[in-house]
Amino acid sequence: MQTTLLSHMVASFTPHLAALEFTEILLLGLFIVLGLLALAFVIFFAQYFKLWLQAYMSNARIDPLSLIFMGLRQVNPRMIIESKIMALQAGVGTDPETGITTRRLEAHFLAGGDVPRVISAIVAAHRADIDLDFDRAAAIDLAGRDVLDAVRTSVYPKVIDCPDPERSSKTTLSAVAKNGVELKIRARVTVRTNISQLIGGATEETIIARVGEGIITSIGSAKDHLEVMENPDSISKAVLARGLDAHTAFEIVSIDIADIDIGENIGARLQADQAEADTRKAQALAEQRRANAVAREQEMKAKVAENQAGVILAQAEVPMALAQAFRDGNLETNGKNSSNR
Repeated sequence: MQTTLLSHMVASFTPHLAALEFTEILLLGLFIVLGLLALAFVIFFAQYFKLWLQAYMSNARIDPLSLIFMGLRQVNPRMIIESKIMALQAGVGTDPETGITTRRLEAHFLAGGDVPRVISAIVAAHRADIDLDFDRAAAIDLAGRDVLDAVRTSVYPKVIDCPDPERSSKTTLSAVAKNGVELKIRARVTVRTNISQLIGGATEETIIARVGEGIITSIGSAKDHLEVMENPDSISKAVLARGLDAHTAFEIVSIDIADIDIGENIGARLQADQAEADTRKAQALAEQRRANAVAREQEMKAKVAENQAGVILAQAEVPMALAQAFRDGNLETNGKNSSNR
């Protein structure tokens, strides 16, 4: 029954469709296109009109179609527009060719960058009279550095403990002067960011290591530990003169010695250990000489016993020689001859 009804509807509609003229079909298509445009306008009005109006009133000129294309490219239009408005209101990046344009903001977002943080850093640098353009800020952000924190550190230098208790289990640096006395030192290093060397420059760990090495070297070259305790600023001056912030992302403002404590007299302990070692060595040599003497004495006793045995053997041969002489008659002949005489 449904098939029959559908066939009747098609049969009734076909004559009317055939009766339409070409102009009427054209008008129908035009109405469809206008309907689609009206629908698109309604969608734009619902989603982007308020944002476009905000940009227009803030003098951040932007094409309405650009907002739609941003949405199609998975870009957050609100973030881009608000960042651009922030830059324009702060008076940075106003050049339409090299400034902060919508296309450059969108490209940085698609590259994985943090657009609001970059714009905030540029505005802060502009207020502090620091030379930082969009390209450098974007490069710093894409390199993984916190560009806004870098600008803040340039304006407000921060203090680094040396050694840093968060990175090391030690709380002081240990150094020994030439007289052998140990000094335990804790220093505080004030640094600010060097924007021009932030990309590729060494981090805080390098600053801490270099400052620690410089302090230990300076104390080690001192003749007396009292000399260091009387003038702790001499350490700071010697360390600063080394240019420890070369090829780093920071510039050292000052090095302050926060605390100095006297440790062990390592020189005296080493001397005592050396004396004890020398004593043991002398005792070992004396024991060796005594053992050699005992061995020599035993050797001489053995030689005496050997000589005594030789004497006994010689004495035992005397009776044998006399008996042989009696047998040979040598003793009688000699006796007769002596009596005749």
